[in-house]
Amino acid sequence: MVEDILAWLVAIPSVVGMPNGPITERIAEYCCSHDAAVRVLPGPEGDRANLFVTIGPADAPGYVLSGHTDVVPAGEEGWTTDPFVLTAKGERLCGRGTTDMKGFLACALAALPALATMDLKRPVHLAFSYDEEAGCRGVPHMIAALPELCRRPLGVIVGEPSGLRGVLAHKGKAAARLEVTGLAGHSSRPDLGRNAVHAMTGVLADAIAHGRSLEVGPFDARFEPAYSSLQVGVVSGGRALNVIPDRCAAEIEVRAISGVSPRALLEPVRTRLAALEAEGFGTNWQELSAYPALALAGDSALAGLVADLTGRTPLPAVSYGTEAGLFQEAGLDAIICGPGSIDRAHKPDEYITRGELADCLAMILALGERCCA
Repeated sequence: MVEDILAWLVAIPSVVGMPNGPITERIAEYCCSHDAAVRVLPGPEGDRANLFVTIGPADAPGYVLSGHTDVVPAGEEGWTTDPFVLTAKGERLCGRGTTDMKGFLACALAALPALATMDLKRPVHLAFSYDEEAGCRGVPHMIAALPELCRRPLGVIVGEPSGLRGVLAHKGKAAARLEVTGLAGHSSRPDLGRNAVHAMTGVLADAIAHGRSLEVGPFDARFEPAYSSLQVGVVSGGRALNVIPDRCAAEIEVRAISGVSPRALLEPVRTRLAALEAEGFGTNWQELSAYPALALAGDSALAGLVADLTGRTPLPAVSYGTEAGLFQEAGLDAIICGPGSIDRAHKPDEYITRGELADCLAMILALGERCCA
């Protein structure tokens, strides 16, 4: 059953940044067919929605299984199968999103009929968000609505691929797009124009120096690297060599260790950009994404529960980011635990194994049994 569900999930090309009605509606229809309580939560974009599903008594505190319905595009070279057709290669099931993270969604949905027959004293909720791959843009709206959707949850399990081991911590992230507007002209008269590329170069040089200053600490040995970091990832500007460029744009990101605000790390860059206005340049700062770090105590009840459910010791930390930090920021204990390996995500012939799906399904059913006690 879980493979059948994964097949139709993969067949819906729910690419990040695009309308997600087809996958949301299909999942909602499936959940309603098993008498689960379903809430479709439209986002401010108007063409995307989160989905919140409850199995069991809504008036009792329970557990949230959190995942995202979006996937990254499948335009990279190297695919040997159709990315949006689930294809078996022995034990491997290939397709875009199989590991990140429709495999986890398929397990949660496959478990739903059995959960619905259990005498649950505490509910199991499914919280499926949109546009996670664009920087966790959808889930904040669902988190804000949680007080209206359910009793305060006892914990949140975010099913990002972790080898089905609990993960206690990850770094936070913030990303921004910087724009500088100057004055075009002929390159033979630089005195009559304002070169936006030159101006941006100064901003980026200071940003890179700021990033290097982070390497001296503070440190958190759980992470690699053990310090916060900054990267300039995209730069564009200019139209021709003999034309003074009147526009330049750049995109930068920071990754922050626990206890450090990602937005605060970007603030010196924002201040430096704004200073260009005194020189006659126009500037614009657009936040692309931001989410906080995750830091769950190893002796927490949730960490112990996941260790019991999986039979595997939790990992101290991972390098990638998830929605778990946002749930924790809202005051909820959160942990990462999902099937597959992050090393396969965003790559050609992405896959998950049948054994990994079986183990994840068993974990979710074991959670249901706990909620019957």
